[in-house]
Amino acid sequence: MTLRRHWITAALLLAAAPLLHAQTAPPTRIVVSFTPGGPVDAVARTLMEQLGKELGTAVLVENKPGANGAIGAMEVLRAPPDGRTVWITSVGAAAINPALYDKLPYDMLRDFAPVSVVVDNVELLVVNNNDPARGAADFVARSKTSAQGVSMASSGIGSIPHLAIEQLADSTGGKFTHIPYKGAAPAITDLMGGQVGGFFGDVPGLIGQVKGGKLKALGIAAPKRHPALPEVPTLEEQGIRGVDTVNWYAFFVSAKTPPAVVEALNKAVRATLSTPAVRDKLLASGADPRPTTPQELATLLKSDTDKWARLIKAKGIKAE
Repeated sequence: MTLRRHWITAALLLAAAPLLHAQTAPPTRIVVSFTPGGPVDAVARTLMEQLGKELGTAVLVENKPGANGAIGAMEVLRAPPDGRTVWITSVGAAAINPALYDKLPYDMLRDFAPVSVVVDNVELLVVNNNDPARGAADFVARSKTSAQGVSMASSGIGSIPHLAIEQLADSTGGKFTHIPYKGAAPAITDLMGGQVGGFFGDVPGLIGQVKGGKLKALGIAAPKRHPALPEVPTLEEQGIRGVDTVNWYAFFVSAKTPPAVVEALNKAVRATLSTPAVRDKLLASGADPRPTTPQELATLLKSDTDKWARLIKAKGIKAE
C-alpha cells in the first residue's frame, strides 16, 4: 500500500511538472512603444494569453511610450538577450524613423533580430459622412478645383497616414494641405467635426466609425479589398495607383538573442496567430494576421526602410 501511494504521488508530480514549470518560469514581456488602449497595445493583448500557452510561461504586456518608439526599443536592448523581452512595433519605429531622424539611439539592422510580422494594417481613406464625394477619384478631382486644395489630417509628421497623403498627391496630382496632429484620435475627431477634409488611417482605428455611419470610407490603400469592409473598393480599382501603405506590426528581439531562441519564438507566434479564436478576433478588429519567418520580416524591413527613405528624402520631411 505504501509503495502504491508513493507511485501515485510520483505519477501526479510528473503530470503536474509542465504546469509547475509554467508557473515558476520567468514571464515573457511584450514591450509596446505606445500608450495602453491604442491599436498596437490591443494587438499585443489579443495575443498574450495564447502566446503564453505556446511558450509555456506567463506573458505580460508593458507599455513604454515616447520618443516615437525609441523608449520601447531601448527597453528591449537593455534587457538580457534571452528571448523573454520582445518588442512589438509598428512600421514607423522600425522602417520610417531611420530616415525621419538624423540620430537614433538604436540601429534596426545592427541591434535587433526579426521574429515575425504579426498583423498588416492597411490604410483607409475616409471623409466626413456629409462629404459629397462618391469615391476616391471624385475626392481627388474636387481637390484640384480649389486654390488651397483639400485639407487632410495625419497622426503626425512622417507617420504612415502622412506618407499616404504624399503618395496620393504624387499619384494623382491632387492638391492637399497636410495638417499633422499628435495622434490619430484628435485627427479623427476633427474630421468628424468638419475641421479637416480627409484622413488616411489604419482600418482597426476607423472600422467602428465607418460601420457606425460616422465616417464615409472612400478607398482601401492595398492591392485587395479588406475582409472586414468588403464593400469598400481599393484605390487601384478606382484608377489610383502607387498608394501602397501598410502599417505592419512585428515582433523583434535583441540581435544578441541566440538563433534557436528566435526560432522558438517564431514558432510560438505562428501557432498563436493560427489559433482560430485569436485570428477571428484580430480580423473582426480590422487587423489582418500575417505570420512570417524571421527571414521574410528581414526582407520586408529592408525594402520598406528603403522605400520610405526615398519618399522622405524627396519630400524633405523632417521630424518635429
